[in-house]
Amino acid sequence: MTEARESAGPNGAGHTRYAPGAPCWVSLMAHGLTATLEFYGELFGWTFQPGPRQLGPYVRAELDGHVVAGLGQLPPDRHLPVAWTPYLASEHVDATAETVRLCGGTIGVGPLDAADAGRLAIGSDPCGAVFGVWQAAAHLGTDLTGVPGTPAWHELLTFEAVGVAKFYETVFGHEREAEVRADGDYVTLRVAGRPVAGIRGVGTALPRDRGPHWVTYFQVSDVDEALARVVALGGHVLGPARDGARGRVATVADPEGARFSLLGGR
Repeated sequence: MTEARESAGPNGAGHTRYAPGAPCWVSLMAHGLTATLEFYGELFGWTFQPGPRQLGPYVRAELDGHVVAGLGQLPPDRHLPVAWTPYLASEHVDATAETVRLCGGTIGVGPLDAADAGRLAIGSDPCGAVFGVWQAAAHLGTDLTGVPGTPAWHELLTFEAVGVAKFYETVFGHEREAEVRADGDYVTLRVAGRPVAGIRGVGTALPRDRGPHWVTYFQVSDVDEALARVVALGGHVLGPARDGARGRVATVADPEGARFSLLGGR
């Protein structure tokens, strides 16, 4: 991820303000919040503190005193997919939301204030992939990366990469770098020359029950050991671990079906 950094000691990097367009936060809305917190607390070593409650019960996950992610509870009458949602930084969320609409996307929530933490909107791109927009105030976003238990990468799985990449370029000012891979076309999104996210076009290989969607990668010390913990905690392994461009990767789901990926060293 691309952002200004400040030292957080030998165990990772703390952050100041994120550059516009950079993924700055990731949040999960679940049906059973208590069980979900138990799963991720055991898997990543997170502890939890109360957060803004505009969207219902909501907590911030912490690692060694640094906030790394948010988790909330879906209203019982809302039968929405349970999924991790990345938030992209914006200096003016209202203007960004309007640009999303003008470029063929949709805004489903907001823009609205999250107490004194900041201002947010949740939308989807023209292919239906959901993302958030965050305008920071007191809460800048994920406070620590580079250590196990923190977000390491975000990747959009969609039908075709280049077309939807133009949407993100227009809305967030991303620079696009396209490449062709054996497993589909791929676009890296950059901010100030640094890679911040990827878009993978997989055509008809996209799961029919999911549609286009963003996937968050969380760093772990050992992917295979983390896979065993996922299963022991009631989650599911969705595919075998493999060596990728960024390290050893495996895709999993928590007990409610929220998908995410584990990323470790080679």
